[in-house]
Amino acid sequence: MVARFTLAEPARCQQEIKKSRFIAIAGPVADEAAAKAFIAAQSDPAANHNCWAWRIGQSYRFNDDGEPSGTAGKPILAAIDGQHLDHVAIVVTRWFGGILLGSGGLIRAYGGTAALCVREAGKVALIATVAGTLTCGFSDLALVQARLGALAGVLVTVQTFTDSGAILAVSAPQAEAGSVDRLLADLTSGRCLIRWDE
Repeated sequence: MVARFTLAEPARCQQEIKKSRFIAIAGPVADEAAAKAFIAAQSDPAANHNCWAWRIGQSYRFNDDGEPSGTAGKPILAAIDGQHLDHVAIVVTRWFGGILLGSGGLIRAYGGTAALCVREAGKVALIATVAGTLTCGFSDLALVQARLGALAGVLVTVQTFTDSGAILAVSAPQAEAGSVDRLLADLTSGRCLIRWDE
């Protein structure tokens, strides 16, 4: 499996190609609504074209914004995928300089500007997580909370108290779910049960 990354923060770059000015702005996005908001915020209505692409997991969209079909949005998406990025949106804005670039020139200009932007940007690895529900009695609760809190990447997101103990909503790196199961079984002699969501 190929490691996937997202951007640590928004990035920007600019280049001039045959008198046309291209500015790429890339940023991390959590979901489709965030991607649409990012595109709207970064597009310049005074420019000739605001072409964009985003990828969130298996979902992706791209737009040529008036450029010939396939010459802007697809190359921008290819720049995202070429860097193994996920949860990323890129807007490449063009101000026309009077010289036609042709289809190949547009593909290279849009794709190249987007690739240049994300190549130098700070990246962070995306780690697949799994959520679960942990049922724990009061006698084990303090110890379980302390041990879970010491594990890297394991978070208790919600805690609800019952008459006999607590129900904890937990998230953990997918690769560590089995280790968390074994730790809880050993720590509480099987009294605490965790059910991982499918």
